[in-house]
Amino acid sequence: MNIKKILGLILTILGIGGLIYTAILYVNGTGEFKILAVYGILGAIFFFSGMGLIRNLGSSND
Repeated sequence: MNIKKILGLILTILGIGGLIYTAILYVNGTGEFKILAVYGILGAIFFFSGMGLIRNLGSSND
C-alpha cells in the first residue's frame, strides 16, 4: 500500500471519529458551542482531506 493511501485512510477515520464525537456531545447537551465548533470543524477538515487524498490517488496506479 502506498503511504499516501494510508495517510488518507487515517485522516478519514479521524474525521469520522471527530464528527461522531461532536454529534454525541451535541445530543447529550454536555458541550459548549466553542467545543462543538472546534471538534466539528476539525473533524470535517480531516474527513474531507482524507477523502480527497483517497480519491486523487485512486485514479493513479502508483
